Amino acid sequence: MTIMDLYQNEVRAKLEKEFKLKNPMQCPKLVKVVLNVGAGEAVTNKKVLDDIAAELGTISGQKPIITHAHQSISAFKIRAGMPIGVKVTLRGKRMYAFVEKLIGIVLPRFRDFSGLGETAVDKYGNLNLGITEQIIFPEIDYDKIGKLRGLQVTIVTTARNKEMGKKLFQLLGIPFKS
Repeated sequence: MTIMDLYQNEVRAKLEKEFKLKNPMQCPKLVKVVLNVGAGEAVTNKKVLDDIAAELGTISGQKPIITHAHQSISAFKIRAGMPIGVKVTLRGKRMYAFVEKLIGIVLPRFRDFSGLGETAVDKYGNLNLGITEQIIFPEIDYDKIGKLRGLQVTIVTTARNKEMGKKLFQLLGIPFKS
């Protein structure tokens, strides 16, 4: 059973019952998944962003966009408008496929993984996860990468608070420390 089917058939009913929701539209659900990689070295080497974009495209199955600095930061030699990162936003079927891959394949590959901490879910019910190495993803070939890089994964929900968001993620199968 896919994550999408699990949510529609079981998770939604459990959430409605537990939080005593009167309308099914009040039930928290996944909205989008945002993958973000910041590259400070892009200031000196423009080719880095192309490599990161190719890797992120392989991981997500969707073409990423290059993000630009909003303001100048003289200490880091960054000017407004300089390309400094890469991001991709997943919605719909690609989002559910990525969450399924994250739960079933990527999280178990973490070194010494014993569950996500309490701080992984913010006060708005969204899950924020920092991954230190992109080689955890099965699509990435270790021999073809230039440098180990981390990425930020944010799973955005319609949950109203941290409690609802955490319960949604637990029912979807994301492990938390007890």
